[in-house]
Amino acid sequence: MINVIELAFTCYPVTDVARARAFYEGVIGLKPGMVSETEGGTWVEYEIASGAFAIGKMEGWPPSPAGASVAFEVEDFEAAIAKLKEAGVPFKMEAFETPVCHMAFVTDPDGSALCIHKRKPGHH
Repeated sequence: MINVIELAFTCYPVTDVARARAFYEGVIGLKPGMVSETEGGTWVEYEIASGAFAIGKMEGWPPSPAGASVAFEVEDFEAAIAKLKEAGVPFKMEAFETPVCHMAFVTDPDGSALCIHKRKPGHH
């Protein structure tokens, strides 16, 4: 058995690094940590709590709207949803409530799904 101790990172493939960075940094508000540009491609990591979210452009690794999704925990859910709507970000699933959280799904410029998420007090 493998003992997984934490999530190191999640990465989304992108087609246009500048456009993706404008979205993730300008609209979502992430701050880039490590940026690596090599012959093989580009990788940008955004540190979030104890893990990282990354975007990458590499040959043979295209984005897919049917791929996995990441959930970004936000401080103010209503304000985040308002900012995304103001920025014209497409919503895949409008905001809704569950017994433990509020969430909505939007898409990045390549069509990859992002969950905007806010846990209710007492839930982790």
